[in-house]
Amino acid sequence: MAQDTKKDEYLVLARKYRPQNFSELKGQDALVRTLTNAINSGRVAHAFMLTGVRGVGKTTTARIIARALNCIGPDGNGGPTATPCGECEQCVSIAQDRNVDVLEMDAASRTGVDDVREIIDSVQYAPSSARYKIYIIDEVHMLSKQAFNALLKTLEEPPEHVKFVFATTEIRKVPITVLSRCQRFDLRRIGLDVLIPFFKELMGKEGIDFEEEAIGQIARAADGSARDGLSLLDQAIALSEGKILAQTVSDMLGLVDRAILFDLYTAVMSGNSDDAFGFLEKLYNTGADPVQVVEDLLDVTHFLTKCKVIPNHAENMSLPEIERKQGGELAAKLSMPVLTRTWQILNKGLFEVQNAPNAQQALEMVLVRLLFAADLPTPGDLVKKIKNDADTQPTGAVSSQSEKSGNGAGATVMKVVNGGASVQAAPEVEQQEEQLPAPDVASLEDVVALCHTNREPMLAAQITNNVHLVKFAKGLIEIRLTPNADRTLTGTLTKRLSEWTGERWVVSVSNKDGQATLADQQKKADDALKDDLMSDKNVSAILHAFPGAEIISIK
Repeated sequence: MAQDTKKDEYLVLARKYRPQNFSELKGQDALVRTLTNAINSGRVAHAFMLTGVRGVGKTTTARIIARALNCIGPDGNGGPTATPCGECEQCVSIAQDRNVDVLEMDAASRTGVDDVREIIDSVQYAPSSARYKIYIIDEVHMLSKQAFNALLKTLEEPPEHVKFVFATTEIRKVPITVLSRCQRFDLRRIGLDVLIPFFKELMGKEGIDFEEEAIGQIARAADGSARDGLSLLDQAIALSEGKILAQTVSDMLGLVDRAILFDLYTAVMSGNSDDAFGFLEKLYNTGADPVQVVEDLLDVTHFLTKCKVIPNHAENMSLPEIERKQGGELAAKLSMPVLTRTWQILNKGLFEVQNAPNAQQALEMVLVRLLFAADLPTPGDLVKKIKNDADTQPTGAVSSQSEKSGNGAGATVMKVVNGGASVQAAPEVEQQEEQLPAPDVASLEDVVALCHTNREPMLAAQITNNVHLVKFAKGLIEIRLTPNADRTLTGTLTKRLSEWTGERWVVSVSNKDGQATLADQQKKADDALKDDLMSDKNVSAILHAFPGAEIISIK
């Protein structure tokens, strides 16, 4: 006689402990309250859209809705209820997926218009035994455009005995025409404060011992998904020998040891390279993935930053003891600018580690960057230091002013007074919309300014960069052109000056050397001003604080 193995068949935790009514749903209080009130008041919509990440209970909620609407009670005389009995034929058959009036369809495998046409043809028939004929369509966003269009009319005005329940993880892919015909519910990620007690309760029912930290690791790895967490619990139970240990879960998930991780972080933030690379070697020897190490360092940085913003965050009892104790101490020592700088370095380093030929070497280079950054002052500290140094300097005054630019705009003035540097803009001269009568042109700089006034920037640039002045007199300009000069420059300039001034001008080309170009003269003046600034103690302090920095330009 063949042995019956049905009784020995194992049911995974996600199916064994699937919620059977609204009260058992975890972390979805708003949805539960809304649907409970709607069912109790008889104001049940004809179509529901359930959306959220994987494993938060979308399909489970759809089945609970089906049971709630079709439950007839243990005596067979009950009506729709927010607390289905779980004993009547309707509740039992729906739970066992054999109710002919509750039809589930996977839109991922049945995407075409023909599949939707079957639903449209069947909605006109009354349910066989249930109160409502309920269509549950999972991953509804996978339906084709034609399938959605075919469903619209039926979805807008279905028969009284028909209800639709849609579930999707990609709500943005669902047409707005469909969304507008449904009552939408966004199922939230399930928080650690809900998952951890829930997992502990299930382990108690299963009679399995566990370490607190192990359950916390699984809950964090679940990332808000009850189903993912239960799957990880199943795996941890199979891997453990009587008791789920934190080290076993860490090995299973490929997680970095939290104690070593915090020691590594502390060493890096202290600039202690010997200890930092020692802890990194320990992680390497235990098989820690370099990408996971950077991600965990980012996680620690985020945790410490939240502790700075929310002082009581480190006292959350759902956190591991090491994070509550060592994390709180670290957060008190580190400033917000240091944490934000660390976040930026790690965030950039994550991309480098992910794409480097040797991930471990890339991780070490990220740590070197963090170690050297630990000795750098924050911008606020640097400003205070420079200000304090300036206060101790003897009284003196040095001022320099850049020459008026050729475009007629107000010049920028830099002043160093009593050892303090300040930059201020001189009042700008408004450009005149109308040409000034008989402008006074007494130098090549005046010619450039006149070009800008009359909106000839290309001509002004040619004069500034490619003209050596030989002689300048009233009505006569002699110049030498550089090889890069426009050959029509003299003719164009002669014509424009005569038009703008109302006087006769002659611009001729000479073979004499002449003066340096205006551009070269400006560069020489800027270099001289830069040399003056380099001798200023404030500027020297800034350059010393940032090795490799240099003055690029003065404006």
